[in-house]
Amino acid sequence: MKEKNLNKLEFHKIKERVKSYAVSSPGKEGIDALSPLSAAAEIERALEETKEALSLLEEKGSAPFEGVYDVRNAIAYIGKGGTASAESLLKIANVMKSARHFKDYVGKEEHAFHLKNLVYGISPLKQLENAIYHAIVGDQEISDQASDALLKIRRSLRDKTGSVKDKIQSLVRENEKYLQDSIFTVRGDRYVIPVKAEHKGQVKGLIHDQSASGATLFIEPMSLVNLNNEIKELMLKEKAEIERILMELSGKVEMDLEAVKRNASIIYELDVIFARAKYSSRIEGTKPEVREDLTFNLKDARHPLIPDREVVPSTIYMEDGITTIVITGPNTGGKTVTLKTVGLLHIMAMSGILIPVTDGSSIGHFRDIYADIGDEQSIEQSLSTFSSHMTNIVSIIKEADERSLVLFDELGAGTDPTEGAALAMAILETLKERGIRILATTHYSELKAYALKSDKTVNASVEFNVETLRPTYRLLIGVPGKSNAFLISKRLGLHDDIIERSRAFIDREALKFEELIESLEKSRRDASKDARHAENIKRELLSKEEELNRKLERIDEIREKAMRDAKAEGRKYLEEAKVKADEILKQLRDLESSVELKDSRRSLQEIRDHLKKNMDSTQQKDLFEKVEGKEITEFKEGQEVLLSTLNQKVSILTLPDAKGDLMVQAGIMKLSVNKKDLVEIREDKKQKKIAKREARLNLKQVSISCDVRGQDALEAEHIVDMYLDEASMAGLNEVTIIHGMGTGILKEHLWDMFRHHPHVKKYRLGEYGEGGKGVTIITLK
Repeated sequence: MKEKNLNKLEFHKIKERVKSYAVSSPGKEGIDALSPLSAAAEIERALEETKEALSLLEEKGSAPFEGVYDVRNAIAYIGKGGTASAESLLKIANVMKSARHFKDYVGKEEHAFHLKNLVYGISPLKQLENAIYHAIVGDQEISDQASDALLKIRRSLRDKTGSVKDKIQSLVRENEKYLQDSIFTVRGDRYVIPVKAEHKGQVKGLIHDQSASGATLFIEPMSLVNLNNEIKELMLKEKAEIERILMELSGKVEMDLEAVKRNASIIYELDVIFARAKYSSRIEGTKPEVREDLTFNLKDARHPLIPDREVVPSTIYMEDGITTIVITGPNTGGKTVTLKTVGLLHIMAMSGILIPVTDGSSIGHFRDIYADIGDEQSIEQSLSTFSSHMTNIVSIIKEADERSLVLFDELGAGTDPTEGAALAMAILETLKERGIRILATTHYSELKAYALKSDKTVNASVEFNVETLRPTYRLLIGVPGKSNAFLISKRLGLHDDIIERSRAFIDREALKFEELIESLEKSRRDASKDARHAENIKRELLSKEEELNRKLERIDEIREKAMRDAKAEGRKYLEEAKVKADEILKQLRDLESSVELKDSRRSLQEIRDHLKKNMDSTQQKDLFEKVEGKEITEFKEGQEVLLSTLNQKVSILTLPDAKGDLMVQAGIMKLSVNKKDLVEIREDKKQKKIAKREARLNLKQVSISCDVRGQDALEAEHIVDMYLDEASMAGLNEVTIIHGMGTGILKEHLWDMFRHHPHVKKYRLGEYGEGGKGVTIITLK
C-alpha cells in the first residue's frame, strides 16, 4: 500500500504508540517497518502471534525482556574477527539469557502454537552466558576472578599502590612547608605532590604538570620514580590481560556466532510481537476474521486515536452483494471518522495488531486501500482544493482494482452542487463496474436517491439527536441521512411562519422523500433497540451454555479419573492376595510327601485360579457397590462423610451451592459431587471393611518422612502437599518433613502452608535426635 494512503488514515500515529511498548531499538525499528501484509496466511499468522502473546502476558505476566539491548553491531564486529568491549559482551550475554528464559516462558503452552514455533529456533547458550558473567561484573569492570593472572596482577598492584601512598604521605609531611597543599595527587598515572613554584629546588624530582596560574608545580619525588614505574608496568600488564580476556570471550561468541545471531534476531522479533500485544491490550483489541470475499463486519468499532472517554462505538459492515455504501448526514456528525475507522482498522489488522472491536468481527482481505480524505470542512474551500481532490481521484481510478477498498470523503464537493453530484455518481458507477468496494460520504441529496435505486449500493447515515442538537456518531446502515434543517432551526427559535415559507420553496416530492426518511429512521431506531436487546440476551445465554458445558466436561473428567484410580487400587489389592497365594503354594511344594498337604495344595491352587479368573468382576463389585446411609442435613467445612457412589471417606471442602454441588477431598483428589451422594459414616461391618482395606492399601506404600532439600519453594510445597495427602490417607499420625537449615526461607514457606493445611493438626521443629532445626515434625488430624 502507498505510504500517502497510510498517512491519510494516520497509521503512523498507531505505530508511534505501539513503538512505546518496545524495549529494544531493533524492536522499535521493526515497528517502524510495520505495513499491511499481502498474503492472507501471513495476516492470520501475525494476528495469531499477537493474540498468543497477549494471552501469555495475561496468564504469566511480563515477558523476560530484562537487559535486552541492540547487539547487532557487536556481533557483526566479532564475526569479522574483532574483540568486543566488556560492555558489548555483557549485553550479548543479557540477550542470550533473555532468549533462554523466553524458551521457558512460552514453554509447552497449547494456545501458543506460533510462538512455540518461533522460540523453537532459540539455542540455549548457558555456558557462554556463565563465561561472560564470570569474567565481567559491570559495563567497564572485569572481575578479579576472570583469570588467575589478572588476580595476581591486581594483588601486586594493590600492594604497590599501598606502598606508594605510605611513602608519599611521609614525603608530604617532610616537605609540608614547600607544598601548596598538604596532599598528594596523580598526574598521568603517577603519584605527585604540589610544590610551590618558588621552592621547586627544595624538592628533588620530575616535574609532570603545573597549575593554570603557574604558582604550583606537580613534582614526582625521585624516591617514588621506581615505585611509580612498577605501578605503571603492572597497569600495563593488567590492561594487556584484560584485552586477552576480552579476546578470549569474543572468540567464544564467534564459535557460537550463528546461534547468537539467531537468538538475537528471534528476541527482536518477539519484541515487535509483544509490543503489538501490549498495545492491543491497551485498546482492548480482539482478533477479527479475515474474509476473502471482501465483506467485513466491524462490531462496536472504536477509532483507536480518539480518547476512551470520547469515542463512541459504532457497527460498520458491508454485506455480500453490496459494493458501495453512501454515507450522508450533517457536518461534525462523524462521517469522516467512520471512513477513517474502517480504513485504519483494516490496516492495523493486516499489520498484525488486534483491533478495538467486539468478538465476531471480520475484515476484508483487501490488496490496497485508497483514501481521498481531506480535513478541510469549511465553506471557504477553493477551486484549488477541488483540483487537488480530483487529481487524487484520477490516480485512484487508474490504480484501484477488484481487490481494493476506496474511501471518498465528500465526493464531488468544492464545485457547483449539480455538477458535483453528477460527477460523483459517474465516479461511483465507473468504480462499481470494476467490482471495487467503496465507502463515500456526501452532502448531496441526489446521491441518496442514486443509492436507493442503484444495485449493489446501500445508503447509510450518521445518527443525529434533534432533541439535543448533537450527533450520536453512530452509523445507520440502510437509512439515508435526513438534513433536519427545519427541525434544528425551529428548536433554535426560528418562527414557524418562516419555516412554513421555506417549505413552500421545496419541491413536494422532495418533502415526501424527507418525510419517508424520517419514518424509516424512527422504525430503524426501534428495530435496532430491540435487536441489541435480543443480541445481549443471546450472548448471555451462549456464555452460560459454554460455562455449563465446561463444568460438565470437568465433572466427567473428575469422575472418570476417580473411577480409574479406584479400579487401580482394587486391582492392586487383589494382586497382593494372589501373590500371597503363590507364596503359600511355593512353601507347600517342599512338603509334597505329605498326602494331606498335597490335598491342601490342590485346594489352594483351585482358590488361586478362581481368584485370578474373577479378578475384574470382584474388584468392581467390591469397590463400587453403593452404600446406603443416612443423608447429611448439615454441612461443615472439614466434616468427614462417606461418598456413597465410591464407598470412600471424604472431607468437605466447600458448602453446597444452590444446585447442591460442593467440593470434597478424597485422599489426594478433589472431587465435585452432589450433596445427595453424601451419607453419614456409621461403624457397620461393611464400612469397617472398607476402612481396613484402604489402610492396608496405603500404609505399606507411604514413608514416615519426606525430604525436600534442594528444591525451590514452589516445588517443595507441591511435593509436601501431595505427601501429606498420602500420609493422611494411609492413616499415619506423625510425619517428618526434612527441609534442611540453609537460609530458612524454605522452612518459612512450608510453615505458611502448614498453618492452613487441612491435614495438619500441629507442627514443630525437630528436637535433639530428631533432626533439630533441619526438620519439621507434623501431627496429622
